[in-house]
Amino acid sequence: MNFSIKEIVTATMILFAVIDILGSIPIILDLRNKVGHIQSEKASIVSAIIMVAFLFIGEALLHLIGIDVNSFAVAGSFVLLFLALEMILGISFFKDEAPETASVVPLAFPLIAGAGSLTTILSLKSEYDTINILIAIIINIIFVYGVLKSSRRIENMFGKGGLSVIRKVFGVILLAIAVKLFASNIQGLIQ
Repeated sequence: MNFSIKEIVTATMILFAVIDILGSIPIILDLRNKVGHIQSEKASIVSAIIMVAFLFIGEALLHLIGIDVNSFAVAGSFVLLFLALEMILGISFFKDEAPETASVVPLAFPLIAGAGSLTTILSLKSEYDTINILIAIIINIIFVYGVLKSSRRIENMFGKGGLSVIRKVFGVILLAIAVKLFASNIQGLIQ
Protein backbone atom coordinates (compact mmCIF):
# COMPACT_ATOMS: atom_id res chain seq x y z
CA MET A 1 0.00 0.00 0.00
CA ASN A 2 1.40 3.35 -1.08
CA PHE A 3 -0.56 6.16 0.54
CA SER A 4 -0.20 9.23 -1.68
CA ILE A 5 -1.85 12.63 -1.20
CA LYS A 6 -1.24 13.44 -4.87
CA GLU A 7 -3.01 10.27 -6.03
CA ILE A 8 -5.89 10.89 -3.61
CA VAL A 9 -6.37 14.47 -4.85
CA THR A 10 -6.16 13.45 -8.51
CA ALA A 11 -8.51 10.48 -8.13
CA THR A 12 -10.93 12.61 -6.09
CA MET A 13 -11.04 15.31 -8.77
CA ILE A 14 -11.51 12.78 -11.58
CA LEU A 15 -14.35 11.02 -9.73
CA PHE A 16 -15.89 14.39 -8.81
CA ALA A 17 -16.02 15.36 -12.49
CA VAL A 18 -17.51 12.03 -13.54
CA ILE A 19 -20.08 11.76 -10.73
CA ASP A 20 -21.02 15.41 -11.42
CA ILE A 21 -23.33 15.71 -8.43
CA LEU A 22 -23.58 19.47 -8.94
CA GLY A 23 -24.79 18.88 -12.49
CA SER A 24 -27.32 16.39 -11.15
CA ILE A 25 -28.97 18.92 -8.83
CA PRO A 26 -31.88 19.53 -11.26
CA ILE A 27 -32.49 15.76 -11.51
CA ILE A 28 -32.34 15.44 -7.71
CA LEU A 29 -34.82 18.29 -7.28
CA ASP A 30 -37.12 16.80 -9.91
CA LEU A 31 -37.03 13.45 -8.10
CA ARG A 32 -37.71 15.14 -4.78
CA ASN A 33 -40.71 16.93 -6.28
CA LYS A 34 -42.05 13.65 -7.71
CA VAL A 35 -41.61 11.47 -4.62
CA GLY A 36 -41.62 14.07 -1.85
CA HIS A 37 -38.55 12.78 -0.04
CA ILE A 38 -34.97 11.89 -0.91
CA GLN A 39 -33.27 9.34 1.31
CA SER A 40 -29.85 11.01 1.33
CA GLU A 41 -28.22 8.61 3.78
CA LYS A 42 -29.42 5.47 2.02
CA ALA A 43 -28.48 6.79 -1.44
CA SER A 44 -25.00 7.78 -0.23
CA ILE A 45 -24.34 4.48 1.56
CA VAL A 46 -25.57 2.36 -1.35
CA SER A 47 -23.50 4.43 -3.80
CA ALA A 48 -20.41 3.97 -1.64
CA ILE A 49 -21.00 0.21 -1.38
CA ILE A 50 -21.47 -0.11 -5.15
CA MET A 51 -18.31 1.89 -5.93
CA VAL A 52 -16.13 0.18 -3.32
CA ALA A 53 -17.37 -3.27 -4.38
CA PHE A 54 -16.68 -2.40 -8.00
CA LEU A 55 -13.20 -1.23 -7.06
CA PHE A 56 -12.39 -4.68 -5.70
CA ILE A 57 -14.44 -7.07 -7.86
CA GLY A 58 -15.64 -5.01 -10.84
CA GLU A 59 -13.37 -6.27 -13.55
CA ALA A 60 -13.68 -9.89 -12.43
CA LEU A 61 -17.48 -9.53 -12.29
CA LEU A 62 -17.66 -8.13 -15.81
CA HIS A 63 -15.43 -10.92 -17.13
CA LEU A 64 -17.52 -13.52 -15.29
CA ILE A 65 -20.66 -12.47 -17.13
CA GLY A 66 -18.80 -12.02 -20.40
CA ILE A 67 -18.82 -8.24 -20.61
CA ASP A 68 -15.69 -6.25 -21.29
CA VAL A 69 -15.08 -2.78 -19.89
CA ASN A 70 -15.61 -1.16 -23.31
CA SER A 71 -19.08 -2.70 -23.68
CA PHE A 72 -19.96 -1.55 -20.18
CA ALA A 73 -18.83 1.99 -20.94
CA VAL A 74 -20.69 2.16 -24.27
CA ALA A 75 -23.91 0.97 -22.60
CA GLY A 76 -23.39 3.60 -19.90
CA SER A 77 -22.94 6.26 -22.55
CA PHE A 78 -26.42 5.49 -23.92
CA VAL A 79 -27.98 5.88 -20.47
CA LEU A 80 -26.18 9.22 -20.05
CA LEU A 81 -27.32 10.25 -23.55
CA PHE A 82 -30.99 9.70 -22.71
CA LEU A 83 -30.66 11.46 -19.34
CA ALA A 84 -29.04 14.42 -21.12
CA LEU A 85 -31.79 14.57 -23.74
CA GLU A 86 -34.40 14.58 -20.97
CA MET A 87 -32.62 17.50 -19.32
CA ILE A 88 -32.18 19.51 -22.52
CA LEU A 89 -35.51 18.86 -24.23
CA GLY A 90 -37.73 18.54 -21.16
CA ILE A 91 -39.19 15.22 -22.32
CA SER A 92 -39.35 11.93 -20.45
CA PHE A 93 -37.81 8.76 -21.86
CA PHE A 94 -37.87 6.78 -18.63
CA LYS A 95 -41.50 6.02 -17.94
CA ASP A 96 -40.96 4.01 -14.80
CA GLU A 97 -43.73 3.55 -12.27
CA ALA A 98 -43.65 6.41 -9.80
CA PRO A 99 -41.25 5.47 -7.02
CA GLU A 100 -42.34 6.00 -3.43
CA THR A 101 -38.89 7.26 -2.42
CA ALA A 102 -35.74 8.24 -4.22
CA SER A 103 -32.73 6.40 -2.87
CA VAL A 104 -31.27 3.35 -4.59
CA VAL A 105 -32.81 3.80 -8.04
CA PRO A 106 -32.24 6.20 -9.72
CA LEU A 107 -30.06 8.14 -7.25
CA ALA A 108 -27.47 5.62 -6.05
CA PHE A 109 -27.55 3.78 -9.36
CA PRO A 110 -27.23 5.00 -12.10
CA LEU A 111 -26.96 8.69 -11.14
CA ILE A 112 -24.13 8.58 -8.57
CA ALA A 113 -22.57 5.14 -9.02
CA GLY A 114 -23.35 4.80 -12.70
CA ALA A 115 -21.51 3.34 -15.65
CA GLY A 116 -19.24 6.38 -15.95
CA SER A 117 -18.22 6.24 -12.28
CA LEU A 118 -17.68 2.50 -12.32
CA THR A 119 -15.70 2.60 -15.55
CA THR A 120 -13.59 5.44 -14.14
CA ILE A 121 -12.89 3.40 -11.01
CA LEU A 122 -11.60 0.54 -13.17
CA SER A 123 -9.44 2.98 -15.13
CA LEU A 124 -8.04 4.55 -11.95
CA LYS A 125 -7.23 1.10 -10.56
CA SER A 126 -4.75 0.53 -13.37
CA GLU A 127 -2.86 3.74 -12.45
CA TYR A 128 -3.27 4.31 -8.70
CA ASP A 129 -3.05 2.32 -5.49
CA THR A 130 -6.33 0.92 -4.24
CA ILE A 131 -6.13 2.72 -0.87
CA ASN A 132 -5.90 6.09 -2.60
CA ILE A 133 -8.91 5.35 -4.83
CA LEU A 134 -10.84 4.15 -1.78
CA ILE A 135 -10.19 7.43 0.04
CA ALA A 136 -11.19 9.37 -3.11
CA ILE A 137 -14.48 7.46 -3.23
CA ILE A 138 -15.19 8.25 0.43
CA ILE A 139 -14.43 11.97 -0.07
CA ASN A 140 -16.80 12.11 -3.05
CA ILE A 141 -19.56 10.28 -1.17
CA ILE A 142 -19.32 12.77 1.70
CA PHE A 143 -19.74 15.62 -0.79
CA VAL A 144 -22.63 13.80 -2.51
CA TYR A 145 -24.36 13.38 0.85
CA GLY A 146 -23.99 17.10 1.55
CA VAL A 147 -25.55 18.03 -1.80
CA LEU A 148 -28.42 15.56 -1.35
CA LYS A 149 -29.11 16.84 2.17
CA SER A 150 -29.14 20.50 1.11
CA SER A 151 -31.17 20.13 -2.10
CA ARG A 152 -34.02 22.28 -0.71
CA ARG A 153 -31.65 25.14 0.12
CA ILE A 154 -30.06 24.87 -3.32
CA GLU A 155 -33.51 25.08 -4.92
CA ASN A 156 -34.38 28.17 -2.88
CA MET A 157 -31.06 29.80 -3.76
CA PHE A 158 -31.43 29.39 -7.55
CA GLY A 159 -35.21 29.49 -7.99
CA LYS A 160 -37.19 27.64 -10.67
CA GLY A 161 -35.89 29.74 -13.59
CA GLY A 162 -32.27 29.45 -12.50
CA LEU A 163 -32.59 25.70 -12.04
CA SER A 164 -34.14 25.35 -15.49
CA VAL A 165 -31.15 27.11 -17.04
CA ILE A 166 -28.71 25.05 -14.95
CA ARG A 167 -30.54 21.84 -15.93
CA LYS A 168 -30.19 22.62 -19.64
CA VAL A 169 -26.54 23.67 -19.35
CA PHE A 170 -25.62 20.55 -17.41
CA GLY A 171 -27.70 18.51 -19.85
CA VAL A 172 -25.41 19.69 -22.65
CA ILE A 173 -22.35 18.87 -20.49
CA LEU A 174 -23.77 15.41 -19.73
CA LEU A 175 -24.41 14.92 -23.45
CA ALA A 176 -20.78 15.79 -24.17
CA ILE A 177 -19.62 13.31 -21.49
CA ALA A 178 -21.84 10.63 -23.07
CA VAL A 179 -20.37 11.29 -26.51
CA LYS A 180 -16.82 11.23 -25.13
CA LEU A 181 -17.47 8.00 -23.21
CA PHE A 182 -18.95 6.43 -26.36
CA ALA A 183 -16.16 7.65 -28.67
CA SER A 184 -13.33 6.55 -26.38
CA ASN A 185 -14.76 3.03 -25.91
CA ILE A 186 -16.38 2.17 -29.25
CA GLN A 187 -12.96 1.67 -30.87
CA GLY A 188 -12.16 -1.01 -28.30
CA LEU A 189 -15.35 -2.84 -29.28
CA ILE A 190 -14.68 -2.64 -33.01
CA GLN A 191 -11.15 -4.00 -32.65
